[in-house]
Amino acid sequence: MRVYVPLTLSGLAEAHRAGELGTGPLVAYAVTPALREWYLSDDVEELEYAALNRAALASLRLLAADPGAARRRVVVAADVPDGAVAAGPDRGLDPAALGEVRVAGPLPLAKAAAVHVDSADAEADVSAAAEALAAADGGDDDAQFVVDGAEDHELLWYATQELPNLV
Repeated sequence: MRVYVPLTLSGLAEAHRAGELGTGPLVAYAVTPALREWYLSDDVEELEYAALNRAALASLRLLAADPGAARRRVVVAADVPDGAVAAGPDRGLDPAALGEVRVAGPLPLAKAAAVHVDSADAEADVSAAAEALAAADGGDDDAQFVVDGAEDHELLWYATQELPNLV
């Protein structure tokens, strides 16, 4: 199963040093039954793109919690055995948890298929979105507009061999 693990650039640097994304359980995003139902598509590529975007939002949440982190969203796409992934049954169709899964055990960086990172020109919008996130979660439409502005930036695709240049 392809999972999308949200990180920050500093988290990616740590994963590169350690050789793994974490010891688990890790929060990641994937094409789950709830995501399929919400997105209403049978196109696997569209569904995976939706899971990637859910992970990008989770990366934005990590940035909001870490004011010192570089203002670029990071998502690592990795392939893991189906048995290592579990959807949170208690979260159901909670809109905040669509596509959210837990990856058990360590996730070696060698399992990464690609890394997705904001370009440098997205930093101002991502920074503003991280600052507006709490207000957007509280229902502020203007703040939600700012958060959506970060989503206007496509994450760039990097091969895993390019990790040393990213960190």
